Amino acid sequence: MTSGLAFLIPLVGILAACAALGVCRASYYRAKAPPKPAAPRPRSHRALTDDQRAEVLATLDSDDYADQAPAQVYAALLDDQRRLCSIRTMYRVLAAAGQVRERRDQRRHPSRVKPHLVARAPNQVWSWDITKVPGPVKGVYYCLYVILDIFSRAVVGWTVTPSESAAVAQDLIDDACERHGIRPGQLTIHADRGAPMTARSTAMLYADLGIVQSHSRPSVSDDNPYSESAFKTFHYHPTMPDRFGSLPDSRTFFHALFTWYNERHYHSGIALLTPADVHRGTAAAIIAARQVALDAAYRRNPERFVRGAPRHPAVPAAVWINPPTTAMVMISASEGALQ
Repeated sequence: MTSGLAFLIPLVGILAACAALGVCRASYYRAKAPPKPAAPRPRSHRALTDDQRAEVLATLDSDDYADQAPAQVYAALLDDQRRLCSIRTMYRVLAAAGQVRERRDQRRHPSRVKPHLVARAPNQVWSWDITKVPGPVKGVYYCLYVILDIFSRAVVGWTVTPSESAAVAQDLIDDACERHGIRPGQLTIHADRGAPMTARSTAMLYADLGIVQSHSRPSVSDDNPYSESAFKTFHYHPTMPDRFGSLPDSRTFFHALFTWYNERHYHSGIALLTPADVHRGTAAAIIAARQVALDAAYRRNPERFVRGAPRHPAVPAAVWINPPTTAMVMISASEGALQ
């Protein structure tokens, strides 16, 4: 908050900056005021003296009790007719000495950075994932690989195999890049952290093709939303069978399904256009033709449109995976204006 205000205030003033970032002006002035020195907290007459605290710490750190929890030490001291302090005070003494921690050696997981990806045109960001589809008998599943363009929502590559394989994924990605004319430095591919996605050979393929790789955070289910949403559309399609009779049977079905999805499925996330319309760049012409129909309907019955003449929605100018906050967008825009 402070850094954003410090950047915007010289440009637009305190009132406008606080309104833009949703910050109360009183909070800004309060944060800007010099801190008041805190009054020293009086020591209770019931507290342990410094010598007594040193004795407690020395006892807890002694060879007899260093490997025991404070509750165990407390009970052992009582058996010896000694009571230095309460169990809670033992913890306070240990905390003040920096000796309260997990005793077991455990792996410390680093904090993961949330991926922020944006596509403003087709073939800038692809998302891919693998899902299971039922085979001919119980317990047998096929693996459906799908690569999706997040801007147009078009399926740009797919295959069905008996099992997961990094080699299959790499062949699929290589073929999709060749068919769509992907140039080095043009594309970012996002995926979760499955074995084929994080394989070293996959990373080497990305490097060879000049592709930037991106991965979801561990144990985070919503960092790959476009692939997950598409899989729900595929799995719940009315023609989806309970089981596939064979691998060729599944490939025939998904060829027809993805043709329908790309060419005839009106997608709510892209202004009710088909993914192929947006991917081919014909969206503007189709929206203009639809607007003619809307204008004619308005001229025939203007009283039915209580909010004025209808306007066809536009295709989103930018599609994000984990969009930034409003404050981040405003600061970025201000920085761009200064450059």
